[in-house]
Amino acid sequence: MSESESETEEATGEQAAKRTEQLRECQRCGREQGLVGKYDIWLCRQCFREISRDMGFKKYS
Repeated sequence: MSESESETEEATGEQAAKRTEQLRECQRCGREQGLVGKYDIWLCRQCFREISRDMGFKKYS
């Protein structure tokens, strides 16, 4: 394997890692994990639970 081939494989691996990283963050606290992205809300699940009633969501049992 030549040097250019190994460099290409490394670059491809780095691009794949960047592609799988979370691109969004919570609009309220900045957390990147546990996001509610449905309807483009982009809040973490903790913040969503705190303000969902103010946003008009109702909890059904």
